[in-house]
Amino acid sequence: MSETSFRISMAARLRNNFLTGLVICAPIAITIWLTWTFIRWADSWVKPYIPNAYNPEKYLQFAIPGFGLLIAVVVITMVGFLGRNLIGRSIVNFGESIFHRTPLVRTVYKSLKQIFETVLKEQGTTFKKAALIEYPSPGLWSVVFIATDARGELQTKFNAMGKEMVGCFLAPTPVPTAGFLVFVPRDKIVPLDMSAEDAAKLIISMGLVTPPERSVALLAAEAEKHKRKGQ
Repeated sequence: MSETSFRISMAARLRNNFLTGLVICAPIAITIWLTWTFIRWADSWVKPYIPNAYNPEKYLQFAIPGFGLLIAVVVITMVGFLGRNLIGRSIVNFGESIFHRTPLVRTVYKSLKQIFETVLKEQGTTFKKAALIEYPSPGLWSVVFIATDARGELQTKFNAMGKEMVGCFLAPTPVPTAGFLVFVPRDKIVPLDMSAEDAAKLIISMGLVTPPERSVALLAAEAEKHKRKGQ
């Protein structure tokens, strides 16, 4: 082997090793960074409201990452527990009445409460299914997440037009944190067998990460499993 060929081979090996290491290290590093950022964000919101007498960091002389997040989870759980009994429900209703009588605040509060109630009530089905729709023009297809059937005034208007519409969330690539709410005729939606997680990977990777096609036997087994749960 000539010296030039040896150098090219060595450079190719180094490049391949670097790319392999990048594939291994980058997801781990980004996951750790996102987790650490979320913990610090939660701590920054909660810790300032913890009395010094109950803050263990005062006695230990060093910070405890995640302590604020833990306190937030405990407090939210306790509020949920109190809100389920008669006395707690009365307190919650009294607090809500104050919000409802406050201009501007009541609009924001009602909107946020409705969003959270809808999402949590339908968490078993909302955004759990992926599908294809023709968007932004005929012949062009986009991956969407099925949200819910049209309701309220929208349902009335669509029914008057003789259409059964379904709300779908169209997420942009590669950051699916914001997108478009589109209402699509039910017969124009092409359901996908892939899970919502796989569809999200497909969108985030700009089509580079394509989930494998699921076998008919696997789909039949999952259908039977869901059928048993419903019984």
